[in-house]
Amino acid sequence: MTPTNKPPKGVTEKNTPMASYTNLLYHFVFSTKRREPSLHADLRPRLYEYLGGGIRDEKGIALAINGMADHVHILAKLRQDKAVSDMLRGIKANSSGWIHRTSPDLERFAWQEGYGAFSVSQSQVERVKEYIRHQGKASSEMHVPRRVGKVVKGTWN
Repeated sequence: MTPTNKPPKGVTEKNTPMASYTNLLYHFVFSTKRREPSLHADLRPRLYEYLGGGIRDEKGIALAINGMADHVHILAKLRQDKAVSDMLRGIKANSSGWIHRTSPDLERFAWQEGYGAFSVSQSQVERVKEYIRHQGKASSEMHVPRRVGKVVKGTWN
């Protein structure tokens, strides 16, 4: 549109390109190899910052990151032009290298292959954030897939 609010010559509202709008929210979960409790309490805050930076590098927004010694949860908003599998592959590979460089005692650290990726409705964002925030406090008696399944079904409280 021109400053006079008139479309340029030849352009009508019918042939004006539509802008894209997406709100792609995901809850990701991935574990250390063999679920080894490698992510020590002093490492985790720095790792979460690093993971958040990796998401920003992909032009995404990390809304919540937390976990326990053997797994990580991420709630993130991603761009529509990024494949989830490619983004997670890169974040896991880069964070694994970062762990090797910054924690010599974890030179053999690796993430387990695969991940969980769940789409999240905007109406459930606060609930999933709360779930992720409480990861360190979650009952260790219930394993990750069952806890995540409860969140997906909306039965976690």
